[in-house]
Amino acid sequence: MPSILVTGGASGLGRSIAARFADAGYDVCIVDINAKRGIETEAMLQAKGVDAFYMTCDVCSDTDFAAVREAIEQRWGQLDVLVNNAGVATGGRIESGTMDDWQWVIDINLLGVVRGCRTFTPMMVSQGSGHIINVASMAGLMSAPLMASYNATKAAVVSLSETLRVELEGDGIATSVVCPSFFQTNLLESSRTESEAMKQSIGKLLASSDITAEDIADEIFRAVDTRTFWILPHKKARTAWRIKRYLPDLFVKQLRKQYSRILTRKTVENA
Repeated sequence: MPSILVTGGASGLGRSIAARFADAGYDVCIVDINAKRGIETEAMLQAKGVDAFYMTCDVCSDTDFAAVREAIEQRWGQLDVLVNNAGVATGGRIESGTMDDWQWVIDINLLGVVRGCRTFTPMMVSQGSGHIINVASMAGLMSAPLMASYNATKAAVVSLSETLRVELEGDGIATSVVCPSFFQTNLLESSRTESEAMKQSIGKLLASSDITAEDIADEIFRAVDTRTFWILPHKKARTAWRIKRYLPDLFVKQLRKQYSRILTRKTVENA
């Protein structure tokens, strides 16, 4: 049986990815810091008739990752797909976020991905095959205002993935980077933002999206089958990305208008 590991796999997109691959017959390991949700997801996956198990893992911990690697080596002897999905959200102007907030989001969103890659790349190199999927965000490509720390971490994940794409392909390892825009997820549960109004606004955008976590999980599954690097699920976001690449001045003009509207709303709210 092929096997997959999903970080942040107990809820949201991670859970949907785990379920999609289980439906295709993959054995699944999910890791998460939420044990209650992890155990519930483990039972859901096992009901699909695959070998599935949950382990508590903080992606900020090298020790936790080493324990997961040891368990997978003993249980399966190899790992076919690694999904670095765990992440958190931050927002606010550059002067409003604390350095603790920056260190927090970097340690999870960026270094959590690095730890996953560093932990399991040697195993994949040894077996001569594998696929690494790093979940970034359109924020890492678009750099919208009021999201500096989040944007920076997701842009770094994109850059890391582009590096690994070339660096590891000679070892038989494929790489993909996922850059979704707003979709229905529980990302705001662990968010840190300067404004409750901003948090509510983002929540509305997440809830109103016509793209679901299951839709994105389907695209990720297809990308593994076709060994596709870019996974950009949202059509409007793909169009905006192309505008940025080919008409950068127009793109910045649109960002300025967006930021102006946000400032106007905040002024009204504070009046």
